[in-house]
Amino acid sequence: MLKRLKNFSELVAFEHTVFSGAFILISMIVASVELNGSVWFGFKILFLCALALVSARNFAMGFNRYCDRSIDAKNVRTNGRPSVDGRISSNSVLLFCVFNALIFIAVSYFINILAFYLSIPFLIVLGGYSYMKRFSYLAHLVLGISLGLAPIAGVIAVLGEVPLWSFFLSVGVIFWVAGFDLLYSLQDIDFDRKEGLYSIPSVFGEKKTLIISRLFHILAVIFWGLFVYFSQGSIFAYIGLGVSMMMLVYEQYLVSLDFKNIPKAFFVSNGYLGFVFFLFILIDGVSRTYAI
Repeated sequence: MLKRLKNFSELVAFEHTVFSGAFILISMIVASVELNGSVWFGFKILFLCALALVSARNFAMGFNRYCDRSIDAKNVRTNGRPSVDGRISSNSVLLFCVFNALIFIAVSYFINILAFYLSIPFLIVLGGYSYMKRFSYLAHLVLGISLGLAPIAGVIAVLGEVPLWSFFLSVGVIFWVAGFDLLYSLQDIDFDRKEGLYSIPSVFGEKKTLIISRLFHILAVIFWGLFVYFSQGSIFAYIGLGVSMMMLVYEQYLVSLDFKNIPKAFFVSNGYLGFVFFLFILIDGVSRTYAI
């Protein structure tokens, strides 16, 4: 049983949940300060949102692995995935997706009515990414949208509505994710061209991809700045924004030095970025709570 759980964890790269997990917490903290004058939104909302986040991400990753299993089998970088090497059967992956989709819908119902109404459209977006690379190089932005839904979901859970600041936070996440996905996709540029798959690296080449990735990350910082401004963040939020910007600069620097640094830039820099930004927003929320 433990071995099977480990295989499913590897299937969905469970440890990468931190990428979107940090930003759903950011939106929940800011929403709670706005609604309750406190950073704490309650154990019930925390539990339901954590379950929604994990089930939605499990569905998205599992469905992606299910749809791409024949493609992954041809790629040296991905042919060792559990969905390819036989550790998890195709039917088991599909059942895993259905199970997590049902959990997400059920949990959304218990959060509030708006979350429930949006649960299926959210799943459609999450599942749609898996097919985008077959006919459009905009797949990177669709992946960004998939993770950008996390802060929207968080604010809906707490406020039951979508304020302007959460929109800016979400758009920032979209460009942040799309920017680092471009860098990650550089590893498969030759494979994508050979298989006729669409990606910005395979269509525009390495140099233009680096430029577009930097542009996306600049836009991410701009929209996060708008988020901090419209959410009336304190100096701590602006410091968090500045630190996050420097981490993006470092990520771009690592990749520009050598493409061998892509895994380090992707998994380390981005994982820490979300946590660091969350930490400063938490400090900001606490300082505003006591100021009130």
